[in-house]
Amino acid sequence: MGVLYVVATPIGNLKDFSLRAIETLEKVDYILAEDTRQTIKLLNHFDIKNKMVSYHKFNEKQRSISVIEDLKNNKDIALVSDAGTPCISDPGYILVKEALENGIKVLGVPGCSAVITALSISGLDTTSFSFYGFVPTENKLRKDMFNNIKNSSIKTKVVYESPKRILKLLEELKQEIPGCLIAVCSELTKIHESCVHGKIEDVYQTMKNDSGSLKGEYVVLISNQPEIEKKENLSIEAKIVDVIIKNDCTIKDAVKMLNENDDYLSKKDIYNAGLNLKKILK
Repeated sequence: MGVLYVVATPIGNLKDFSLRAIETLEKVDYILAEDTRQTIKLLNHFDIKNKMVSYHKFNEKQRSISVIEDLKNNKDIALVSDAGTPCISDPGYILVKEALENGIKVLGVPGCSAVITALSISGLDTTSFSFYGFVPTENKLRKDMFNNIKNSSIKTKVVYESPKRILKLLEELKQEIPGCLIAVCSELTKIHESCVHGKIEDVYQTMKNDSGSLKGEYVVLISNQPEIEKKENLSIEAKIVDVIIKNDCTIKDAVKMLNENDDYLSKKDIYNAGLNLKKILK
């Protein structure tokens, strides 16, 4: 029996490619590539001379049959996607499943993953997280996804989105999960890498006003835990009063301090609560 190697490739910066990954692609009998036109750039950069065979979502079922036969005939094969780790919103699951069911050894050659990279710089709680893949375009499926995100006890949820639909997604999140904390990452490890953090209302405005940021595939991380806490705890007006008492300050100063120190509330909500409090205390 041969060995199936699942090899992670760079998501942007080619310097992230590991020595083990290079050695693996050099020694296997051939490389399964999601897009040979993309993979050849990687191979040329590292002077890797090896045969490539296309393996993508449109041919993976059929191609897996011949690949399994080759593995049974003692051929070692590497699987790569265009960027990142295969099988994570990329082809590969069918082949890995078939290989394991046939008693073939499957080894991972770890490296880049947009999901893990984004989580590590998000500033959100990563003690538990769930990955939903690309956001569905069908309305019913989108609605189901939003409901799952809202009702899940998992700390942080991760989705992929295209630049054409990113503003629509943020607008929907603003309506469906107001006050949630998010991080929107794009062009990870590349020259123009970007990660916008904060409350959904603020992030939406930032990205809406910066049309130049709308490029590249997006990783969006969502934490609606703050919204849950906001509902269960004090009103915003009560929080402002609490700040006033503890700091012996004015309503204006308390609003400013709460806005700077409370990651759970939007600037607009805090401002409006300050106005309400002034009316009450007149």
